[in-house]
Amino acid sequence: MAERRRSIFFVPLILAVCSLAGGLYGPGLEGAASPGADQEIDASVKAFTKVLVLVEENFAEPVSPDKVIYKGAILGMLRTLDPHSTFFDPRDYQLLREEQKGHYFGVGMQIGASRTGNGKTMVIEPFPGSPAYRAGIRPGDYILAVDERPTDKLNLNEIADLLKGPRGTKVKVTFGREGSDRPFTILLTRDEIPRKSVKDTFWVRPGIAYLDIDQFNENTSREVEEGIRRLGEQNFRGLILDLRGNPGGLLNEGVAVADRFLRKGQTIVSHRGRASAEKPYAAKVGNSGYDYPIVALVNGNSASAAEIVAGALQDHDRAWILGERTFGKGLVQTVYPLTENTGLALTTAHYYTPSGRLIQRDYSNISFLDYYYGRKDPDSNVPQDVKLTDSGRTVYGGGGIAPDEKYATAKLDRFQTDLKLRKWAFFNFTSKYFGTHEAKLPKNWAPDEDILNEFHRYLLQEGVNFTEADFAQHHDWIRSELRYEMYLSAFSVDEARRLAIENDGEVTRAIDSLPKAKALIENAKRVVAQRVRK
Repeated sequence: MAERRRSIFFVPLILAVCSLAGGLYGPGLEGAASPGADQEIDASVKAFTKVLVLVEENFAEPVSPDKVIYKGAILGMLRTLDPHSTFFDPRDYQLLREEQKGHYFGVGMQIGASRTGNGKTMVIEPFPGSPAYRAGIRPGDYILAVDERPTDKLNLNEIADLLKGPRGTKVKVTFGREGSDRPFTILLTRDEIPRKSVKDTFWVRPGIAYLDIDQFNENTSREVEEGIRRLGEQNFRGLILDLRGNPGGLLNEGVAVADRFLRKGQTIVSHRGRASAEKPYAAKVGNSGYDYPIVALVNGNSASAAEIVAGALQDHDRAWILGERTFGKGLVQTVYPLTENTGLALTTAHYYTPSGRLIQRDYSNISFLDYYYGRKDPDSNVPQDVKLTDSGRTVYGGGGIAPDEKYATAKLDRFQTDLKLRKWAFFNFTSKYFGTHEAKLPKNWAPDEDILNEFHRYLLQEGVNFTEADFAQHHDWIRSELRYEMYLSAFSVDEARRLAIENDGEVTRAIDSLPKAKALIENAKRVVAQRVRK
């Protein structure tokens, strides 16, 4: 009976969603929905209610209201609209808010399924400075129990929820470790775990700063400012702005970051929808006269707010864009809080780059799976949407931000794929190695031939199929991957990431491309000055 009452409660939720849509779009239609539209909505809701009652009363098995309403009716409705409108159940809505706020309360470690195939849950990495990190938890440690509750029958979400909790509360976690016959238990005190959106800010070369933005949350523009101030912007001779893999986030934070590098008054982005007039965003603060060259790195997973930043810098010839064509998400979602700690992300507008490009990819007549993962021709332009940058360079809309210079990351061959992705050989070897060795390494350590030979023996013991020619051909690559993985355990994820960036071929290409970025700025200034004189 309780389940029945719960499902009937959710019928008004469908009405609430419809009302939000009507209220949002209504002002664009003389302030209110037409009587005909109201009648159609009423009829549709009555039909849905009748179907729901029939399903609950007559389906062959008991019906879960959560499944029918959350996973069925609401998501089904939104999937008829576009790939980005979605519904957040209570847990997903909580995770969304944590991402936006840039912090949560817990012990501070990323967990995942065991990479040895034994069915256990393991620590992928503890976050630097977190309670788990301070307690000496390592990548590869198994989580056997949380507060004496065994984890073998719990999924990752359930374990993660057990580890989270109010700041200052304690949680007892039992771990297992390679090389140790007995599990060990640690009492961890939960704390605030910051999830920084700016992963790295450091000198990648003398005078060349590197800034990596992982996503755009409520703290991103502040973190960017803090990182630049710490280095001293007056010392910049160039900047590498890394937006690779950045899925976007908050529009206002993307605008604030672009503002940081443009001249005051320059347009950053504009958006408009069926119920809203065009709203432009312009740089309010500006770059304070700092016009050092910028190379922005992008790839196919750079989306949304990351594309707003890249598009603004490209349209104003402020940065040289290097990498792959971006994802192509030009839709703006408004998140509406709903009842029972749920939320609705609804597409309410399209956004346009300063030159007027709509960079949204076409999603008609394809499945959402193909939209997200099946891009057949990512380098094709849409000739119907041709625009010009400030200096008169041609740019296209309709399919993401095309880079000024392409850089395709080399694909792994069969041997590399087996070791890194299928067998998790570097991760598992490192866990086993530090199970019998102290998890410390000297500064600037690199694997010697003894470590490489030990890794070779490990591959043979694990039955990894390879030839001696494979191992010899990839000698340097193996050394580099081992060094990165072992830095994760011996130092921290931050140190390992910095090591990877300093040896990243695309970052090196970006440094070499800084003169092109400088030429862009100078040419744009010259063209704009000529227009003013005319």
